[in-house]
Amino acid sequence: MKTIQEKIKERRTQLGLSLEDVAQALGVNKSTVMRYESKSIEKMPINIIPPLAKILQCSPEYLMGWEETIDKESSAYQVSTQTLPILGSVACGEPIYCEENRESYVLKGTEIKADFCLRAQGDSMINARINDGDIVFIRKQDIVNNGEIAVVIIDDSATLKRFYYYKEKNMVILKPENPKYEDIILTGEALDNVRVLGKAVAFQSDVE
Repeated sequence: MKTIQEKIKERRTQLGLSLEDVAQALGVNKSTVMRYESKSIEKMPINIIPPLAKILQCSPEYLMGWEETIDKESSAYQVSTQTLPILGSVACGEPIYCEENRESYVLKGTEIKADFCLRAQGDSMINARINDGDIVFIRKQDIVNNGEIAVVIIDDSATLKRFYYYKEKNMVILKPENPKYEDIILTGEALDNVRVLGKAVAFQSDVE
């Protein structure tokens, strides 16, 4: 499977574009485009992918390695995509106030069955490969299975954790994926102020 760097260089070459052509279109230096193609850049910002894909006449999903089909007659990449709103941030640590504002939108492939996104904040889910700043795709549902990663509202605050419900004990345990954090244990009347907002079904990190 080709890396994103290999795909960028391949598409640029196929289109007969120089490094200077791509750099000028992106509004960056030639050396930056060279780093995009040579893996020497530590992280490629997600927001550079859509304009770069437009310049290279392909889809963002193609560059990022998502599923795509190719129209062989036109040599165009045909991908079914949708946009989802990013509704603020969700805590990967202590719960934070749940912001219901649409801060921006993100493209997704239609194979990802999600209703909206949240931006992860904190490091409590790093062992689940969800890092600070990642975009988490959420499918809206009020029930999840034990062990699934869910966005949980506690009073007016939101947190992203593995969810466990023990009916016989009238207890909910929210488990982080980082040993430096303790479980959040909710029992009795505290459960009256707890609800599941949705299940985490995918996440998107900065492309390295």
